[in-house]
Amino acid sequence: MKRLLLVTAALAAFTVPLQAAAADKLLNASYDIARELFEAENEAFIKVNPGITIDQSHGGTSKQARAIVEGLEADVVTFNQVTDIEFLVKNGFVSEDWQSEFPNNASPFYSFPSFLVRAGNPKGIEDWDDLARDDVKVIFPNPKTSGNARYTYLAATAYAKEKFGGDEAKVTEFVDKIFDNVPVFDTGGRAATTTFVEREIGDVIITFEAETKSIAKQYGEDNYEQVVPSVSLLAEFPVAIVDKVAEKKGSQDLAKTYLDFLYTPEGQTVAAEFGHRVHDEAVAAKYKDEFPDVRLVTVEDVFGGWSKVSQEHFAEGGILDGIYGSR
Repeated sequence: MKRLLLVTAALAAFTVPLQAAAADKLLNASYDIARELFEAENEAFIKVNPGITIDQSHGGTSKQARAIVEGLEADVVTFNQVTDIEFLVKNGFVSEDWQSEFPNNASPFYSFPSFLVRAGNPKGIEDWDDLARDDVKVIFPNPKTSGNARYTYLAATAYAKEKFGGDEAKVTEFVDKIFDNVPVFDTGGRAATTTFVEREIGDVIITFEAETKSIAKQYGEDNYEQVVPSVSLLAEFPVAIVDKVAEKKGSQDLAKTYLDFLYTPEGQTVAAEFGHRVHDEAVAAKYKDEFPDVRLVTVEDVFGGWSKVSQEHFAEGGILDGIYGSR
């Protein structure tokens, strides 16, 4: 018995440091175009939490969610689409009440699909109508693989629903025409940016407002112009602890501290500096002049919620498949 106690104590001595080490490190699985944002967020977080390591994984959020189910051990997710977190819920990786664990339905900041055109706006692109013109080539990624593009698809659909008074045949025809004007469907938002900027394909790129600001800043504000449409769709950026992984690694507390940081004035300031609209009133007021007014509609108001959208638009054989099939 004494020997057994000694062996048990020895094992415990090795186990505790391993758990402690795991709790000093997180893996954040995030969306494709958030690399620079979270590099800055992580740097700010580590300044007030020294000794912590934050690793990143980036890609289309649907792909990221599948990777987690298949073995990617992410402690937290910072996605751009509710449905991909719900996929993790259905597979037992995230708790069902995840949206109540953090403020604003677990969305620390928000944006919306916006336009970026070339200098001088040579095609005179001002609103969604212009994207359906025969002389306009539009760049956005594949909604099958990109949460970013799903927002674009839904925003264009929401605009068409208003324009055509809910005539679904005309709505589908309008969105189908926009899809016909896309010369190449990249798998993610960053690849679409490369197509537009480096390959110089297309007259306009549709992406989150935050990304349009980033592109202009990185590649020269004299080369591009941001165009805010008359109406767009609220794009929230939901976050969650991947409970199944965090419990295994003993990182629940650190994971919560990390996601809580995104709501602090420091975290909100970083988000605003990278072109995101934030909820902190003081930070929002400081950056107000950088964000033009826009009328935003929501998935809940226009489509009846994400669950209904998933079934009607994005499921196999849904409306989106019909649009692809007609091309």
